[in-house]
Amino acid sequence: MKSKWRYVPAVVCMVAIFISSSRSGDQLDSVLPWVQKWLPGLADFNPMHYVAYFILGLTVAFALGKRAATWSGCLLNVIICVLYGLSDEWHQSFVPMRSPDPLDLLHDGMGAAAAALIVLLVLTVRNRRGSRNYTGR
Repeated sequence: MKSKWRYVPAVVCMVAIFISSSRSGDQLDSVLPWVQKWLPGLADFNPMHYVAYFILGLTVAFALGKRAATWSGCLLNVIICVLYGLSDEWHQSFVPMRSPDPLDLLHDGMGAAAAALIVLLVLTVRNRRGSRNYTGR
């Protein structure tokens, strides 16, 4: 039962992405000036795809547990995130003044892949240092 709770952060992240992508183009345009006060270099919300899916990739890695420290777990993480990104782009086709964009899906995948690879690297290094056979090289 404990391991099922590990999926909660990923589900919460997916809900947040769904809610954000449910906003119409007008709603997003009205929020952009406020966000630009905090992030002055932000011209539009495109970089947020990297950020949102990087966070989703981290939460999926948490859900995968030890499997996230394997190449197959890393690949599974990216597949889960990209499939969710695909469903999100489809969902946007029903939102006023929004449309699916293959580049958004690419950015989603890049954010997820970066998170999955960082988790793989960090967990691999941590596991090597924790093993009895670690020589410090």
